[in-house]
Amino acid sequence: MGAERSDFAVDGMLVDPAGVYWRVNRESFLLLGGGAALLLQLAHPLVAAGVSDHSGFREEPVRRLYRTIRTMQDIIYENRTTALEASRRVKRVHAAVKGTLREATPVFPAGTPYRASDPDLLLWVYTTLLATALTTYEEFLPPLNTREQEQFYQESKAVARVLGLKESELPPNFTAFQNYFNDMISGPILSLTPTARALAENVIHPPISWFPRVAGDALSVATAALLPGQIRDLYGLRWGPRRRFAWRLLRRSLKETLPFMPNVVRAGRHARRGERRARMAVA
Repeated sequence: MGAERSDFAVDGMLVDPAGVYWRVNRESFLLLGGGAALLLQLAHPLVAAGVSDHSGFREEPVRRLYRTIRTMQDIIYENRTTALEASRRVKRVHAAVKGTLREATPVFPAGTPYRASDPDLLLWVYTTLLATALTTYEEFLPPLNTREQEQFYQESKAVARVLGLKESELPPNFTAFQNYFNDMISGPILSLTPTARALAENVIHPPISWFPRVAGDALSVATAALLPGQIRDLYGLRWGPRRRFAWRLLRRSLKETLPFMPNVVRAGRHARRGERRARMAVA
C-alpha cells in the first residue's frame, strides 16, 4: 500500500508521485478551499488565540495562507532534504507560539494555556487541510472509492509525521479519521470567540488594497460551499438560493473545462517539477 512505501518514494521524496495523496493535492483548483480550511482552524478557540497572538494574520491573511501552501508544497513535492527543512521551519515557529486563552468558551475557561506544538492542535490543523483538500477535489472530479480513500489517508501520514505528529497520535485509518473530523464538527470544542470572528472577517474580505471586495464576495461563495453546514452556520455565512445557484454554475463550468485544461494550468508548479524529477529518476 502507498503508506508503506511513502517514506521511501522515488528521488527521496516523502510522498509517492504515483499515489492518491499526490494526485489529489496536485490540482491547482484546491486553492478554492483555502478559506474553508482557515475558518475551520479558527473555529478552535486555542488555534484562533495562537494565530491572533503570534502572527500578522489580521494585516496579512493572504500571506499567511501562501506560507502554509508553500510549506506543504515543499514537503509533498520536493526531495526529502527540502521537506525536512520545511518541517524544521514550522517547528521553530511553533516553539514560540504559546500563551493563554483570554476569552472563555463552553469547554475552555479563560486562562487555558495553549501551545502550537500541542498534538491535539496539530492534529486539528492538519485535519482541516486534509479534509478540505478532499472535499474540494470531489466537488469537481470523480470521488475517490473506498480503497483510494484509505490510500489517500495512509499516504498523508508521512506529511503529518514530519510536521510533528506521532503515529500513535493519528487516527489509524480513514474511517477513524472521518469519525474524528465529524466528532469535532458536531462536538462542543469548536466555538467562535470574538477573536475568531474578527479573524474570519479578514479571511472572507482580506484587508489588502489590490483585492477588491467583490472578489472577496465571490471567494466567500466557494468558502461557504466547502464548509460543513454546522460551521457555515456557526460563522453566519449566507447560503441562500442565489449563492447556491452561483456555486452550481462555478462547479458545473469547472467540471466541464477541467478535462481540456493543459497540465501547466491544472497542476501547481511544485507538483510539475516533482513529477519531472520522478520521471527522470525511473527513466
